Amino acid sequence: MCQWTTDSQRLILEHFDMIYVSPSYIYSVALPISPSSSWLHQYYNAEFSQEIKVIKGVSAGWGACFRTVILDDPPSAAACWKDIIAVGSKSGSIIILNAITGIQMAILSGHAGWVRSLVFSPDGTSLVSGSQDKTIKFWDMQTGGIVKTFQGHTEYITCVSISPDCTTIASGSGDETIQLWNIQTGECHHIIEWRAVDCVFFSPLDPKLLISVSDKTTQHWNVDGQKLGSAYDASCIALSLDGTRLVVCNKPVVEVRSPDSKTVVAKFFMPNLDIRHCCISPDNRFIAVASSETICIWDITSSDPYLLGTFIGHTRDISSFAFSSPSSLISTSYDQSVRFWQIDTPSTDSVSANSKSTSLTFAPVRSITLQEKDGIAISSHSDGVVRIWDISTGSCKAFFRTKAKKFWWMDSCLTDGRLVSVWCKKKKIYIWDAKKGKLLKTVTVAVDLIWDFRISGDGSKVYCLCSSSIQAWSLRTGEVVGEVQFDGGIYINPFLAIDNSRVWIHLPEGILGWDFGIIGSSPVKLSDTSQNRPCLDFIGGTRKNRSPLPGIQDIVTKKVAFQLPPRLAVCSDAQWDGQYLVVGYDSGNVLILGCNYVLH
Repeated sequence: MCQWTTDSQRLILEHFDMIYVSPSYIYSVALPISPSSSWLHQYYNAEFSQEIKVIKGVSAGWGACFRTVILDDPPSAAACWKDIIAVGSKSGSIIILNAITGIQMAILSGHAGWVRSLVFSPDGTSLVSGSQDKTIKFWDMQTGGIVKTFQGHTEYITCVSISPDCTTIASGSGDETIQLWNIQTGECHHIIEWRAVDCVFFSPLDPKLLISVSDKTTQHWNVDGQKLGSAYDASCIALSLDGTRLVVCNKPVVEVRSPDSKTVVAKFFMPNLDIRHCCISPDNRFIAVASSETICIWDITSSDPYLLGTFIGHTRDISSFAFSSPSSLISTSYDQSVRFWQIDTPSTDSVSANSKSTSLTFAPVRSITLQEKDGIAISSHSDGVVRIWDISTGSCKAFFRTKAKKFWWMDSCLTDGRLVSVWCKKKKIYIWDAKKGKLLKTVTVAVDLIWDFRISGDGSKVYCLCSSSIQAWSLRTGEVVGEVQFDGGIYINPFLAIDNSRVWIHLPEGILGWDFGIIGSSPVKLSDTSQNRPCLDFIGGTRKNRSPLPGIQDIVTKKVAFQLPPRLAVCSDAQWDGQYLVVGYDSGNVLILGCNYVLH
């Protein structure tokens, strides 16, 4: 019963938006693609998965992200109190969400600009917000109304904090001041002249103690503006709710200190991350640090802190995050999403693979190549690693390292027993023999912009979709062996679909196709793509489109036969051959689905 309850809750939360619109979605999609290790999948799989079958990949277990809420406006700040989340946006509105379900409960309107900072009062009855419009507002959470507006800063507000006795608000600004406001009167009773302030905190134990960060320098103050002790280096800091722990981040070191004695309680290193945000769990057990799109969770309960997990899923920089409970975290990002993370589960789903050759945390997938005749799928990752997957079992058969680290355009193909990887950067195509571990060729490409990049099914050519043409390059000679031009160029994010020598480009007005099969002759335009191609096709999930909802549709009628929800992260690439749908994610995971669809 406990397992049933846990699995049911995860299933409903992960698919909440789709189930809310159509409850039958539970049976058509949610249950069939539930993790194979879950009780729900084992119980319902035989009855509901005649057309969809999870082979491996994300099927092995529930992911760390159990809920994703997409907003109309990029969220810029967040604060939590019990089961309530306040999310500030660039438009100036504040969205109130339920911390468990993500349901929108209210919208607070009043600011005229970007809400940059939010904080709840200790009892949760009030909310303080600071905005780009140079004002601070004090909100009544019972009515959603503005109690007071504080004006006096001459530049945008960067941070706000409320004293533990709920009598004073501290605000930092780009005008290089910290101002202290009396909540009852609305007046500013003290101004601290300092630098442009990044963040400011009241100590939960002492309403007269402030800690601020300005230009990577941290300083302690009393409320009269007197400095307490010497300043020290820190790019960001966080205080625990009980005031007994202070997290100090100074790349590459993260220290957990006792605020009064300055004793270092825990210390760990993050050498490869530019830490921009940090926070500590309510029970003082976990430290979360964020860098760009990634969140790392450290367990500091022992004398030797260890990395508990890495949360990957956001596709743009994280704007803020906070613990909503001792074991859950919410994060906001400029990708317009709010993500809910469960800390007591792995950061990525386990993959059935050789533990000696693979790790549980992979870099984002850059491309997926499906070679059904060889029984394999190939994933190329942003760290230059290429993995070969057995599509019948989902196990990782082998992996190879290339020099394609951080390159966006990358693809791989197994041809004549040789694994070839190709990537492109700065008008150059690099061709790499994975088994020999050496660079075979470098080709200069005479184009300014590449929209998509694919190796042909037979491994003889690489197709480049440019701003107004498709070019085919020979992997053997490095020469152009075919080219077609478009009228008017491309103004959206298109993508290529290939079937050996045949190439299709998906555009809003339709699908155009050519056969590049005869080297030395001009490509032949396919006059009727519906006759030259299966009627079912995958949609979304391509490297440039970055669609969160890959699926399968009838390209003639445009009817969607199946759509995959954004389980782990935004889908970065997908391939479908009529039997298997292989999906790669920005989280690094690879999902293999058996999708035996036929037209009815």
